[in-house]
Amino acid sequence: MSRRRGLRRLLVLGLALALIAGGVYTAVAFIQRSETLIAEKCTAAVGSRKADLATDQAANAALITAVAVRRGLPPRAASIALATAMQESKLRNIGHGDHAGPDSRGLFQQRPSQGWGTEEQVMDPYYASGAFYDALVKIPEYESLEITAAAQQVQRSAYPQAYAEHEDMGRVFASALTGQSAAALDCTLKSPEQAGDVQTVVDELTAAFGNVPATADGSTVVLEASGSQAWAVAQWAVANAKSLSVTEVGVEGSSWDRASRNGWQPSDAPSGQVTITVAAGTS
Repeated sequence: MSRRRGLRRLLVLGLALALIAGGVYTAVAFIQRSETLIAEKCTAAVGSRKADLATDQAANAALITAVAVRRGLPPRAASIALATAMQESKLRNIGHGDHAGPDSRGLFQQRPSQGWGTEEQVMDPYYASGAFYDALVKIPEYESLEITAAAQQVQRSAYPQAYAEHEDMGRVFASALTGQSAAALDCTLKSPEQAGDVQTVVDELTAAFGNVPATADGSTVVLEASGSQAWAVAQWAVANAKSLSVTEVGVEGSSWDRASRNGWQPSDAPSGQVTITVAAGTS
């Protein structure tokens, strides 16, 4: 009799374990399916204006804007640059000519034959952005011009009115990425595919903003900054979260958490500091 009870218990235990295993498998499968259904994108929203970019476009927008911030240029300069790059290259660093000319290259489709630099130089996004701003600031009162008019004076395009359709995108992304609008940029992303590297984050920050006071602490980069500078760096980190495997950003009492996909939320992030956390490796 006791032997039968023992067998019965083993059967019940085996069934329970099978159900648990099946539940775990189902949960894992559901999560995996959910990940594949996520449409990765970055969104900037300021007031009633809103615009979306693909993650690689947002990273290039962050680079272009960081160059403006580093040079101390107004957000209007970044708005003009972003609208221009969207029209010329769809905010992608393309290595072939387009409507601008057979030798046009890079984010702004600048032509070596027109004095913009060598092909290698105009394919360098930092050089190309700097060259655009060098030309832009020579235009008298460019800040008061319509974006399409200012862009045309720099680019001399055969389609001058085409820049106008990208004005709203340029404005909202520039406002977020210059830090003028706090908590205005959010990226919806899948889980990181690999561990992040804090030194890479520091190197990219330095390339974008100059010698910033950043230190690495485990899997987190800590940067001293406040006000619009802090929000510029924080939202740059969100825009680059996919390529840098960033999982969390904290700034001025707010945090962005990649896994939650709820955008910026109130937190205990201290003022005067930006924290950028990357995915940790497995041991």
